[in-house]
Amino acid sequence: MLCVLKVRSREREELVEFTEEVQQKLTASGEQEGVVVLYVQHTTAGLTVNENADPDVPRDMLHAFRTLIPQHGMGFRHGEENSDAHIKATLVGSSVTIPFAEGKLLLGRWQGIFLGEFDGGRERQVIMIIR
Repeated sequence: MLCVLKVRSREREELVEFTEEVQQKLTASGEQEGVVVLYVQHTTAGLTVNENADPDVPRDMLHAFRTLIPQHGMGFRHGEENSDAHIKATLVGSSVTIPFAEGKLLLGRWQGIFLGEFDGGRERQVIMIIR
């Protein structure tokens, strides 16, 4: 089964959790066991599974990205001034795979699914395949 999720960011750089939306689509599918593959169709956004219990973790991750790869001052040549966003998206990656059983995502206690937005805010498309 394939579906498209829309994930909205508000900031230029942001980690947007959308675990619940994935679980809702999985539940609606009726599938009980397998894997969910998520893929973001953009070159300046990525996907990751990370801690969703403490909001300082996403903030710290974004701070580290901004420190390592600032938007300006590195001599980037790309005219849109978003080379940093392309690099950050490459480091995070464009897909995640999550197993599920009994219709529930098998995420750890503190894990959530995040869109890493590096050139927003905007609406992003995430392809979801259930197998």
